[in-house]
Amino acid sequence: MPQDTTLISTIAVGLTYALIGGFIATKLRLSPIVGYLLAGIVVGPFTPGFAADTHLAEQLAEIGVVLLMFGVGMHFSVRDLLAVKSIALPGAVVQVAVATGLGAGLAYLWGWPWTDALVFGIALSVASTVVLLRALEAQGKLQDLEGKIAVGWLVVEDLIMVLAMVLVPALAAPAGGPSPLVDLGFTLGKVAIFVVLMLAVGSKVLPWLLDQVERTGSRELFTLSVVAAALGIAFGAAKLFGISYALGAFLAGLVINESDHSHRAQQDSQPLQDAFAVLFFVAVGMLFDPAILLAEPVKLLAVLAVVLLGKAAIAIALVLAFRYPLATALTVAAGLAQIGEFSFVIAALALELKLLPLEGHNLIIAAALISITLNPLMFWAARRLG
Repeated sequence: MPQDTTLISTIAVGLTYALIGGFIATKLRLSPIVGYLLAGIVVGPFTPGFAADTHLAEQLAEIGVVLLMFGVGMHFSVRDLLAVKSIALPGAVVQVAVATGLGAGLAYLWGWPWTDALVFGIALSVASTVVLLRALEAQGKLQDLEGKIAVGWLVVEDLIMVLAMVLVPALAAPAGGPSPLVDLGFTLGKVAIFVVLMLAVGSKVLPWLLDQVERTGSRELFTLSVVAAALGIAFGAAKLFGISYALGAFLAGLVINESDHSHRAQQDSQPLQDAFAVLFFVAVGMLFDPAILLAEPVKLLAVLAVVLLGKAAIAIALVLAFRYPLATALTVAAGLAQIGEFSFVIAALALELKLLPLEGHNLIIAAALISITLNPLMFWAARRLG
């Protein structure tokens, strides 16, 4: 009997190319994310040769987003944030607001609707936590003052993006229906109910469940319970409350992080999170049309100016305003002068809701590829200037 091997071929080829791309990127001292995105471009429909199934890749990417957000929730550190809250909180809020305004203003000048322009600006305003952490580790600055400020800053940005995932669907309210503000109010109400349930009920049920499974002594059952919690709560949040899978998974990770089993849950679920996170980046690359590099070079340069120069300038001004040394300001600015996984999540959600043209999605991916590739150079420049 003939068998449909589309799923197997998509996963097998995608991961194989991702391994090759990630290995080469690492040898070149670049973030492996660059290699994963390039692998997606190679196996995507816009380049010659093998073309993976984009529809299957999108579903695999959705699982990757869920596990990625689950991991963000489990690694969320209130203690690290409180240590630098005096600068990280106002700095991140102001920087995201100004960077969103720059990106949105740019898109509005191109004639995009204000909703599309706003989503585009939001996607450009947030940096990649993964890229930042690896860059700080390479510089040996993760435990330094500037490293702690940059990480705390990114934690606040991540929280803002979690709220943005609530805002974006509300902007897609159909014409003639409730206004976006009314729809946003209903959405926030449902989110509030879900958060209360997770904090009041989930914070007791999930740790109890993990405790019962741990007593069986079975490692695979414990891992299964963690993954089932992430996917199950994400699915329930979407079906019962109408909120995104990603937000449900983030709250599930946040609850487990406060339990006594947080360390083991992180350790056991990490390999699966890593594998699906790679598939997520590959799927993002598959949706990228490299023709944008030749078709819209001026727009791409303008977007890169916002990401590399605009965001860096905002960060430098804010850190100096809080009377920190120039070297600290330059390091924080270098860490924020890129965009990554949250940008892709917001862009993919907006694309699905028809709140972002395909051109905007391609510009975001191109800007991410280039800014992540140039990030080591930004840190080198920061060291020299500092």
